[in-house]
Amino acid sequence: MSAMTDVAPTVSTSESLRSVLFGPDERDLHEPWRKLLSTAPFRRRVGMSAQEHLRWVYERVRLLNAAIEDPLALVREPARLAGLHEWLTFVDPTLAAVTTIHYNLFLGSLQAHSSQRPLDLDPFISMRQLGTFLLTEVGHGNDAGALETTAVYDRATDTFTLRTPNAGAQKFLPNTSPIGGPKTGLVGARLLVEGRDEGVFLFLVPLTDGRGVLPGIRVRRLPARLGSPHDHCLTSFDRVRLPRAAMLGGVHGRITDGGAFTSDVPERHHRFMTSIDRIMTGRICLSAGTVGASRAGLTAAVRYGRNRQITGVTESSRLAVFALRSHHGPLVEAIATVYAMNMLYREATRRWSERDRTDQAALGQAARFVSVAKAWITWQGRSVGAQVRERCGAQGLLVNNGIVEQLMAVEGAITAEGDNQAIMVQAATELLLLHRTLPAPAGSGQGRALNDPGFVDELLAAAEGIWLERARLARRAAPAEALARRNHAMGPALRAVDVHGHRQAARVLAGALTGMPACTARELLGDVHLLFALRGVAAHSGDLLRHGFLNAEHVDALPLVMERLVACLAGHAEVLVDAFAVPEAYFEGMPIASGDYLAAYDDPGGPWHRGDPVAG
Repeated sequence: MSAMTDVAPTVSTSESLRSVLFGPDERDLHEPWRKLLSTAPFRRRVGMSAQEHLRWVYERVRLLNAAIEDPLALVREPARLAGLHEWLTFVDPTLAAVTTIHYNLFLGSLQAHSSQRPLDLDPFISMRQLGTFLLTEVGHGNDAGALETTAVYDRATDTFTLRTPNAGAQKFLPNTSPIGGPKTGLVGARLLVEGRDEGVFLFLVPLTDGRGVLPGIRVRRLPARLGSPHDHCLTSFDRVRLPRAAMLGGVHGRITDGGAFTSDVPERHHRFMTSIDRIMTGRICLSAGTVGASRAGLTAAVRYGRNRQITGVTESSRLAVFALRSHHGPLVEAIATVYAMNMLYREATRRWSERDRTDQAALGQAARFVSVAKAWITWQGRSVGAQVRERCGAQGLLVNNGIVEQLMAVEGAITAEGDNQAIMVQAATELLLLHRTLPAPAGSGQGRALNDPGFVDELLAAAEGIWLERARLARRAAPAEALARRNHAMGPALRAVDVHGHRQAARVLAGALTGMPACTARELLGDVHLLFALRGVAAHSGDLLRHGFLNAEHVDALPLVMERLVACLAGHAEVLVDAFAVPEAYFEGMPIASGDYLAAYDDPGGPWHRGDPVAG
């Protein structure tokens, strides 16, 4: 045994980077989920049928619930709930989806909006009843505020009658099948009181019991989707009678004991947005899941690139495919992107957790930040997943390697909780209204270097301003008709909001460097930030040159600086992905992540095991 000393243990570069990625609350917010989801019951199983997989999912969600000490406390804390999704999504995307629906959309909404009469939440806390959420309709997705399912209030009986009036009003995609045991849903429906449309509210509706679908409710399974199986369904209602307590009422709207509707919120749209307040936390959870899946995929891809041997410079030599610039370059850029995604998601979580509910302007800013982060992160997750799949070649297409499953999970996140394009259109409109005249460049960046984080941030801000200015001018030049003005401005405005997302991600990534002591980890993180930020500058270098924010020397130097950063970071790729802390148990049974991936394909009965002499 060595003698004990007072010298503090050395913190590795990987550990230092890990502390940046997960923050000071890692032990509390992340390690419990990481350990739980590494245990045998949550290990990936390959070869199950779709029905077997769904049964596995619903069994595991109840195991997960049994490990959660206080489910209501979990849904009150966006950071803790999102932390669960970071580790859960790459274990199984369907399990993550069922978890999000039950805890965030269902249980979170029940807790946030008190009913007029006390509700017994114990069946949902214990998961004797699984919660689901029915908002989107066949004919109404991003315009869910216009949905057509109706809940007609009858004062004489003090009840609501829930009805689906046409094919377009069928609830689209909820997991309402009898698989998984009894389920209760929160159904978005248009409240009609004495013929008046009072807007969309949520109603608590029992859907299935242990035997099947309940009377008045029709459930039809939708066709199978790509990726991890899910019991998506079409669901409709045939005059289902509900008690007054079924309506999730509050200050935004309620039925009094005397049978009158009252609301402190005059606009129906605002009543609707209050009803679906949990959508924002859902966007954070989707961002979290995308970040976690991207970290896991990149870890596997880097391992495979180090282990996959190819013919080297000469026919008799061998080298790892990762040694090739054409192979490691896209992965290194993806690593830098995932670091930025990670930090942007953390900042979005912080802003939403600390939002001032009494300040409408601040609340709107927080909502916009969360929404842009969700859209930008999930779109980047798609690009990262595509690079991971390509760099893993044909191996990346096999189900047992999990790459395609994660890629399809990101596709689902792009559409869920508000389609990305619709989110970005709303954000672009808001940014355009806030836009001020583009500031004049200060001497084409004379004397400023591309490795200056402050200069790079100014360039990204300038690129955003250039596109917003184009959008403003396009709107002014368009015909007076409202749709034409909107359409003329939207193309450049969407380009602006994309730069805005990149700039915000670069800013929070740069902020992570603040306070870090001088060490290898800080140098690496600085290079990661610079590579990521300069990628955004490179995409708009022509505009920045044209408008005087860059000069010709900058444009010539830009690709050279980025190449040097890629070359440097490639040598540290394993350290960078080791900081992602993906549990080793996740890679069990995944040939692509094995040190000897060929062993997974060995055939005990193959002729090479017979020891036959080689013919001369």
